Amino acid sequence: MIKTFNANKARLRRHQRIRRRVKGTAERPRLNVFRSARHIYAQIIDDTLGQTLVSASSLEAALRDFQPAPPPESVAPQAEAAPEEEVVVESAAEAAPSRRAARAAARTQAQSQQARGGKGSQQQRGRPPTQVKTVLPSAQKGEKKTPVEALAAIAYNRKVAIAREVGRLLAQRAKEKGIEKVVFDRGGYAYHGRVAALAEGAREGGLQF
Repeated sequence: MIKTFNANKARLRRHQRIRRRVKGTAERPRLNVFRSARHIYAQIIDDTLGQTLVSASSLEAALRDFQPAPPPESVAPQAEAAPEEEVVVESAAEAAPSRRAARAAARTQAQSQQARGGKGSQQQRGRPPTQVKTVLPSAQKGEKKTPVEALAAIAYNRKVAIAREVGRLLAQRAKEKGIEKVVFDRGGYAYHGRVAALAEGAREGGLQF
């Protein structure tokens, strides 16, 4: 029997493990995140009462016609890139001599050794010359980016920008109710993309977690 992988069931299992450790209280409620293919939702929940204190989503009327700011590259004229120096890499096929040339060189060497009466003429006969090994430059890995630094590359995506605005809106409503500290429940999702954008927007709005 072929086992099929269900991503949502795996996420729910991860969420259950998180919920064993993360619980919201009256002093520090729980900020829960849920995202679908098109929208993202956030709630601040008091688990002791089982009550939702504050909520916000991308379906808000204020965010219906939201358009993210254009990236700086599209606004400012791009500077002409300096011409890169051409790096000539000799291929192994070009570096190594052909078989015919190798045989001819071996035959000439053997004949010269026979004419000289060398002892190693029989051993050198038919042996191709040593091929030249071409060493290509190794790939270099860049420095590992933090989630905030990785978010900067997609900050101008519409869904990501809306998720950040949802976090700011949630933080604004939470501060109106006197909520300043929360525990973050990412709902079993990885901390990147829209989930990370919502969390950073909530931090920018004043929530501490």
